[in-house]
Amino acid sequence: MPTIHSVSTVYPPVEIKQEEAMSFARSLFSDSFKNIDRLLQVFQNGEINTRQVCMPIEWYAEPHDFETRNNVYIKHAVELGKTAVEQCLNNTATLARPVNFAEIDAIFFISSSGLATPSIDARLINQLPFRHDIKRIPIWGLGCAGGASGMSRAFDYCKAYPESNVLVLAIELCSLTFQRDDVSKSNLVGVSLFSDGVACALVSGEQSTVKSIRPMPSIRATSSRFMPDSEDVMGWDIKNDGLHVVFSKSIPTIIKSWLGPVVHQFVEEQELSMSDINHFVAHPGGKKVLDAYQAALHLDTNETATSKKVLQHHGNMSSPTVLYVLKEFIEQQPAVGERGLMAALGPGFCGELLLLEWQ
Repeated sequence: MPTIHSVSTVYPPVEIKQEEAMSFARSLFSDSFKNIDRLLQVFQNGEINTRQVCMPIEWYAEPHDFETRNNVYIKHAVELGKTAVEQCLNNTATLARPVNFAEIDAIFFISSSGLATPSIDARLINQLPFRHDIKRIPIWGLGCAGGASGMSRAFDYCKAYPESNVLVLAIELCSLTFQRDDVSKSNLVGVSLFSDGVACALVSGEQSTVKSIRPMPSIRATSSRFMPDSEDVMGWDIKNDGLHVVFSKSIPTIIKSWLGPVVHQFVEEQELSMSDINHFVAHPGGKKVLDAYQAALHLDTNETATSKKVLQHHGNMSSPTVLYVLKEFIEQQPAVGERGLMAALGPGFCGELLLLEWQ
């Protein structure tokens, strides 16, 4: 089984308390919504304490065209991505030795919050001593499902090439998509929830020379699921001034009705039941999403506590978020044989599941 040997997370430079974000939203939108005080309760009800973004909060109050914001995305994505890759390959808390850049065979770059061609992975290869025959697989548009999907595609690659070492680099700067002139409720919910984050994971095949110094999660199986005719559940509306968030209020209801059967079928296909799963490595899309996970899968609050902790301290960073959760579980040092279920949902509407087993 391919093994996850290292996970790094990098926090963008500006930390914002939820109270600051709520005051910011009040100052911008109080003239646009008659019931602004009631709507702002979404900031308090989401149970987020702090979030990290790449620019000072005052910057977001000023008008910036799509070109300016996208250039900021490229600049910070390269800087933060470089740090995440370096930390991942030199993570001696889990790696038996630092991994050389020349040992990396492929990079899966995951993002949905900015545009770049050449993609960010190409720009990083020009700054870091990777081999020039490295495989580049940029994946755009999977949103919150992107981190888990990237890990699944790394699993596929390592199954095909069992001697290989693969990086999954997820970078989202959701704050740069903020639309100060968009007075939709979706935009207000987005301001209360989304943030910036970067994570990098190293996945190696069974015949790789990379080793860990303690039990680490191997990927035993994966599953991708697509819900037909659900394009309006979440995603972006792409307009002249940039990316506008699409965020349906039906998401928790969809999770309750759709996710449960999907998860149970996947687990049963591995000849297991949910009672065999020790850790629920879930992307915390928001408090209501975590509540929906609990209802759909009959989980208690302890089983979603790690995901909730990430949400409280970092908000919803889209694709990197599930890797933040995975890193938290790795630091808890599960015992050999314990199993985890990684889950994330995204635009499409789609879901990605991975069965993990500590080896």
